[in-house]
Order: sequence, then structure tokens, then C-alpha cells
Amino acid sequence: MSVALFTHPAALGHDTGHDHPECAERLRYVLRALEGQEFAPLLRELAPEASPEQLKAAHDPDYVEAILAMPRDRVTTIDGDTVFGPGTLEAALRAAGAAGAAVDAVMEGWAQAAFVAMRPPGHHAEADRAMGFCFFNNAAVAARQAQLRWGLKRVAVVDFDVHHGNGTQHIFARDAGVMYASSHQSPCFPGTGSQAETGVGNVVNVPLPPGTNGEVFREAWHMAVLPRLLAFAPEVLIVSAGFDAHAADPMAQMRLREADFVWLTRELLAVADACCQGRVVSLLEGGYDLNALAQSCAAHVRALMRL
Repeated sequence: MSVALFTHPAALGHDTGHDHPECAERLRYVLRALEGQEFAPLLRELAPEASPEQLKAAHDPDYVEAILAMPRDRVTTIDGDTVFGPGTLEAALRAAGAAGAAVDAVMEGWAQAAFVAMRPPGHHAEADRAMGFCFFNNAAVAARQAQLRWGLKRVAVVDFDVHHGNGTQHIFARDAGVMYASSHQSPCFPGTGSQAETGVGNVVNVPLPPGTNGEVFREAWHMAVLPRLLAFAPEVLIVSAGFDAHAADPMAQMRLREADFVWLTRELLAVADACCQGRVVSLLEGGYDLNALAQSCAAHVRALMRL
């Protein structure tokens, strides 16, 4: 199947400083893993910058203007995790812009699926707040693109990052046209994502304890998420693809392997085939062990390519 890969060298220019886990080397490892003959069929696209209008569809306008106006000649620490430097704005704009462009690609039909290999990640960015390495919520920008440009009435965002996507939930908790489903370690940063958080019936949270292995993870998705997703029948499926639930990852204590990410990718493709002509947009979120991240991304993209 035709799969588009969106990336841009500007993503490497977001400098988070020495020893920060969300570093440019993450993306270098991912992109090296997506080289070689088996990935030659990927449709390689440069990530465009998101427009202010795209950003304001997902975020409060005043917040967007504040980020756009941040000084670019020095490093600003927004919180203990989130660092804005001279190259951050372009990287963040292109990460969000790629998310919107990936939706256009699958809706226009020249790609069956798309993978956005960009940074900074997005799912912790709330409507009016940067946090957890994130400035703009790329998944939310993608979902709003699907709603506003393409007129879709049912958009699903699923999130298998080890951390709960508090920002995505915050943005869509009152929007019945967007289903948000997340599995994540609990307790863990950011401390949200309990089963009791259900939005307007459109939010499904599956907190999993530290030490969760692939068997338990698969059963949780099989029982709690995939049936709800099928019942919702999305017209496009957006994936917050974080690989920090891998057993080797230093940021949490779940015990997944590449095969578990492949299994879930194939299950999500089956839902997309049943509901929305196979249209899947996958966005890179977390993953902080470089080798595990690279291997997991490669396995995920192979599955998107139906290899």
C-alpha cells in the first residue's frame, strides 16, 4: 500500500540542550531506520509549516499568538521539561503542518496511510498550554483538518504512548465528533487518564500498571478499545504513535516489544479498512531509548505498508 512519510530537516534544529531525552538524535535514528530497499516505496514528502489558522482551530488563539511571538534568539525554559530555542518554532510549525498535510494525503487518496516523523511531539500540549516537550498538539491539528477542510463528522484519535495524552483529551473532551482513546502507564506523568475521565462519552482511557507486558496490553486493546472504535466507525483514524512503552525505554516501566506495536498497528488497520477505506495518519510521539525507538518505528511503518 502507498504510505507517505512526512519529515523535514528543521525538526533537527529544535535544540533541547544537553542530556534532554527529547533530543534531535531520536529523529536521526528513526530516519536511518527508514532507509534501505524495503522502505524505498515510501512517498517521501517535506513537512510544510502549519498556518496560524490551522493552529487556532486546535488551540486558543491567544496561546498560538504567544508561541509565535516567543523570542528566537535565546533559550526559554517553559517548564522543567519543555524548552524553546532558536530552532523550535519552525520545528513545531512543521510538525503540526505535517499532521495536517498527512490528513490531506489520505483524504485526497494518493496515499493510503501516512507516517509523520517529526519533533517536537504534541499530545501533551493542551488548548492553552505547552508542556511535556510539546508546543502544538499535532494530533489535534490533524483532527481539526479532517473536520474543517474535509467535513468529516467522526474522527478518531488513538494513542498508545506510555504517557496519557492529556492535551488531546483536553482539546476534544467536549467534542462528540472526535473519539479519543488512550492506553498508558498509571501512575505516570502527567497523572491524568483515569477510566472515570470519559468526556461526553467520547473518551476511552485504559490505564495500565507498571510492568504491563504485551499479553496484557493486547488484551486491554482487544477488550476495551477496539470494539468501541469499530462502533464509532471513524471516517479517518489518527494515531499518536509513542514507542516509550517499550521494555527498553528509560521513561516508564511497561514491557512491550516491537511485535506488540506491530500487532496493534495491524489491528488499527483492520478497523480503518472496515470503517474508512484504510485511511490512517500516524504521528510520532514519544520513545527515548534510541535503538528501541528506531526498531519500533521501522516495525510500525512496515505494518502500515502491509509488509
